[in-house]
Amino acid sequence: MYCNVAASIGDFVIRRKDGLIAYHLATVIDDARQGITEVVRGCDLLDVTPAQIVLQRILDFFTPIYMHVPLVTNERGQKLSKQTGARPIDGQKPGENLLAALRFLRQNPPGELSGESVEVIWAWARANWHPEKLAARRQSSQK
Repeated sequence: MYCNVAASIGDFVIRRKDGLIAYHLATVIDDARQGITEVVRGCDLLDVTPAQIVLQRILDFFTPIYMHVPLVTNERGQKLSKQTGARPIDGQKPGENLLAALRFLRQNPPGELSGESVEVIWAWARANWHPEKLAARRQSSQK
């Protein structure tokens, strides 16, 4: 299969000047070795997905199904991270953290899940996942 990468998605680095394998190729190889079939990641990585798909096809690797979710940002629109001064989550409250993430992703977990174990919350999340609800989150974050 011939793919004109320069014309379709542009040039990208696969081996850095220092000799290390760059993110695109490392991710593609890592996912293939692990048998990854589905990838859920932040929408900040949406632009690199076509390059990874090109590499998967060139290497005759399986292409996972991708979903990109909205990023949590500060009031200036910067992705929350240590570099932007974001406070860490409380590692002592994993269930509360998971419920907050589900609410952010507009999955609307019921109040009865408050105080439940992470396993119970994950079971609810898997059974009640509605990716179409993310569209409203993306639209409101782009305004």
